[in-house]
Amino acid sequence: MFDLHPALLLLVLASGAFTATAAVWDSRFKRIPNKLTIPMFFAGWVYQLGMSVMFGWHHLGSAALGFLVGFGLLFVLWFVGGGGGGDVKLMGALSVWLGFRLTVAVLVVSTLLIILSTAFVLLKSVAFRGVKGMKKQYLGTGKTPVGQKPTAETQDQKIGRRVMTYAAPVAVATWLVLFWYLPVLNKSVGAQEELPATPAAEATTESANKTEDTQPEPQEIEGTASEAIAKEDTE
Repeated sequence: MFDLHPALLLLVLASGAFTATAAVWDSRFKRIPNKLTIPMFFAGWVYQLGMSVMFGWHHLGSAALGFLVGFGLLFVLWFVGGGGGGDVKLMGALSVWLGFRLTVAVLVVSTLLIILSTAFVLLKSVAFRGVKGMKKQYLGTGKTPVGQKPTAETQDQKIGRRVMTYAAPVAVATWLVLFWYLPVLNKSVGAQEELPATPAAEATTESANKTEDTQPEPQEIEGTASEAIAKEDTE
């Protein structure tokens, strides 16, 4: 097992705890509170600022792109009625921590998990309750019961028909993506810590090497002296 860099260890602990808490909260209360997502959002920018100071300003750019993709996509889904506001803020805060590449990976993996899980839940509902029972529980028919006035479906009713919460697949996807990418990220951060030599240092090293190359070998000096002594003796 590789030694995890402290910066990546912080990323794993923060993202893991955040997504796990959001998943439990969303599962129990069908909501993700602002007191969880908003502080995590600002903490993510502080984290990326520190990463940029230590390893390069591209980390802030990656965080901005990740937020644009994660928050932007979920905002569009919420705007058309395909998700909750808490889900938007969850992905917005998480994307700042993860950056662009990991955010895209989490979105892809979580979408696959949602598709597979939804198919399993619906098939299970059909097996135990039949098609009509499944439709009544999960699908909006748009029909108003006899004797009642037509009313628009409330947000709570929409949430109640959801097959599953969004935070749970995001949490699982985040853990899987981090586990998969950690060796690469750890190697990358370690390589960035090895700062390249400055031009002055390189010039000094090159000058020293040239000096060593121009110095005659000790054997050559000794040989030259011996030849000079022998020449004097013959004279």
